[in-house]
Parts: sequence; structure tokens; C-alpha cells
Amino acid sequence: MLAAFVTTILFSISAVSGSRSSRVLGGTEAHFWRLCFATFLLGLIAHTIGGALAGAAFPILFVSGCVGFGISDLALFQTLPRLGSRLSVMFGSCLASPIAALIEWLWLGTKLTQAQLLCSFTILTGVAIALTPGHHLSISRRQWGWGIFFGLLAAAGQGFGAVLSRKAYTVAVQAHENIDGITAAYQRIVGGMAVTVPAFLVVKRAALAQSIFAEAGERRAMGLEKREAWRRALPWVLLNGLAGPALGVACYQWALKNYPTGVVLPIVAITPLVIIPFSTYLEGERPTLRSLLGGAIAVIGAVALAFVGRH
Repeated sequence: MLAAFVTTILFSISAVSGSRSSRVLGGTEAHFWRLCFATFLLGLIAHTIGGALAGAAFPILFVSGCVGFGISDLALFQTLPRLGSRLSVMFGSCLASPIAALIEWLWLGTKLTQAQLLCSFTILTGVAIALTPGHHLSISRRQWGWGIFFGLLAAAGQGFGAVLSRKAYTVAVQAHENIDGITAAYQRIVGGMAVTVPAFLVVKRAALAQSIFAEAGERRAMGLEKREAWRRALPWVLLNGLAGPALGVACYQWALKNYPTGVVLPIVAITPLVIIPFSTYLEGERPTLRSLLGGAIAVIGAVALAFVGRH
């Protein structure tokens, strides 16, 4: 279970650095460039000492990346402005695990023991306690409905993407192939780029149209502002790409290779709680008593799950 716990730490660093870069560049652009950087790093290793884009599992891992890196992340960025970060993270963290477990049970026949189910429920309960907003969001019914839709889509994409990864490893074993975490992460991120690049181009086309019709002075000011934004955001973009899509997903794939999604995803679900010390140091946030209580419950469940997963 070491890989799953390391994944939570890396994803926490990625989330904080992603938040910093998104505030400067905007969510879509920051997400696109972090994927580009991660694709370069993973591709460099995969094409040198890994399996590159070869192997019987590649088509499934590619689709897994389209769903998990592409559709799920794009849906998450639509959820955030509608429901806020706390509800959006709770959707992704809490709902992805039972959705993945249900899909894996129906499709692959993977069953969890009663002890594993109890530990998973404990983790999800702790995350829900820690992340549920303390006040009602002032949003319209339409915004709430679309937020729920995109939140469910993000969670379903994350869960289904994980199950597809598990299926890919089964195919690799049947083909007598041993695919490593770096190669699997690279093959998935290529699929994610296939979805993210078109979405990014649509956004950039709108920005380009705005700059074309701007006055010369306005264009110069926009150019200076953009360069300054990149100067401040570049370290966070690189850290986000390294800790998240590169090393984080590699560890994530390593965990999925050896354990069912219903075991891995609940541990990864404590990522928003592991973020607390990083966000406190970097962003000055102070955790509430409820978040600490929920974190303690989730950590107890994660430790218990790691123990029963070995027996």
C-alpha cells in the first residue's frame, strides 16, 4: 500500500501548486501546460528505458487517460466555479471510490471483503465530514444542477479511468507482459492530451479573437501582463506537472497494478486532508476543528485498510 500513500502526498503537492498556477494563468491553461511538461518527462523515460507506446495494454490505457485525464479533469474545472472547491473535491474524492468499486465488480468480478468495505466507508465518511461546507452556497438552482452534473461526471471519469487501468494490467498479464508505472502513466497521459489539447485550443481561440480586436496599446499591455504572469507561475506549473501527472500518476498506476480500485481510491481520497499542512504553510489556511476530526477518521480508516489489505 506504500504506492497509494505516496500518491496522496504527491497529489497534495500537485493540488496546492496547481491552485497557485491556476490563479495566475487560469485553470485551463495551467492544466494544459502541466500536462505538457509531465508528458515530456514521462515520454523521455518511457521511450528510453520503458515500454513507450507498445504493449497489448496500450489501447486500454489510452482510453483510460482520455476518461481520467481528459474528461474527468475537464469536468472538474467546470465543477469548481459552480460548487466551490470544497464540494468539488468531495465529489471527486468520495464518489470516485464507490463508483469504481461498483464498475469493477460488475465488469471484472472483483469483490471486496467486509473489512475492506468497512474501512473504505470509514475513509469516505471522514473525508465527507472534513470537506462538507459549513454554510449554504449562494448559487442558483441552475448552477447547482450543472455543478452536480459535472461533479458526478468528474467522479465517474476518475473511477472508470481507474478501473480501465486495472483492466489494462489484466490484459498485460494475459499477454505475458510486465508494464511499469512510468510506462502506464505515459500511455494514459497521451490519451489525456488527446482530449485536453482540443479543449485548450477552443479556449485559446477565444482569447486570440479578443486580442486581435484590441487596440495596439492594449495588446502591448496584455503581452506584458502575460509575461509577468508566466514569470510568477512557471515554478508552480513545473512542480504541479512533476508531482501530479508525472510522479503522482506513476505511483497511482503502481498501486492499481497490485490492488483493486476499491482499496486504492479510498486511500487516495484522503488527499484533500493531506493538503492541510501544505496549504497552511504556502497559503496561510488554518484547518477547522471539523476538518481535523474528519481527517483523523479518514486516516484511521486508511491505516486499517492498509492492514486488512495484507491479510
